[in-house]
Amino acid sequence: VVLVSGHLDSWDVGQGAMDDGGGAFISWEALSLIKDLGLRPKRTLRMVLWTGEEQGGIGAKQYYQLHKENISNFDIVMESDEGTFRPSGLGFAGSAEARDIVKEIMTLLQPINVTDVYDNADGTDIAYWMRDGVPGASLHTDINKYFWFHHSQGDTMTVQDPNQMNLCAAVWTVVSYVIADMEEMLPR
Repeated sequence: VVLVSGHLDSWDVGQGAMDDGGGAFISWEALSLIKDLGLRPKRTLRMVLWTGEEQGGIGAKQYYQLHKENISNFDIVMESDEGTFRPSGLGFAGSAEARDIVKEIMTLLQPINVTDVYDNADGTDIAYWMRDGVPGASLHTDINKYFWFHHSQGDTMTVQDPNQMNLCAAVWTVVSYVIADMEEMLPR
C-alpha cells in the first residue's frame, strides 16, 4: 500500500480549505490523474482523508489500530498538512537506502523545480506508521503565508492558487505512482 493523505479539520473558524483541505484535494487529484492516464501500478494506491487531527489525531489512531496487523504491506505513508502553496520538495523519514531512492524519484520533478528531500517527515496522521518503521513523506511548501490563514476566517477557497495546487498534485502523483510501481518496496 502506498498511502497518500490529507485531513479535514475545519474545527474552529473558516472553511479549512488550506488547512487541510488542500492536502485532501491533492491526494484525490493524484489518484484521479493516475486513473485518467490509464496507469496501473504494481501496488495499491490508497487515499485517506483523516478526521480528528486537531482533537488528538483520533482518526489516524483508529485507522492505525484497524490496519497495523498489515504494517508490512505499507510501502510509504504520505501526508500533506502545510497548505498547498508552491512546493519545494518532500520531508522524508526512513532508511538511508530508501532516502536515496526518494532522492532519485524527486529528480523526475526537475522540470517544475521541486527536487529537495528534507531530513524529517511531519504529520500527526502518519506518525504511528513512521514510529513503527514505515517510510513516511510530507509535502514541503512555501509556508510564508500559511499562518496568515491558519485556523482563521480567511481559510477559504480563495486562498488556494490553482497553479500551485497543480504543482503540489504533480509531486504527489509522481512520487506515489513511482513508488507504487517499483519492483521492490522501499527498504526499511
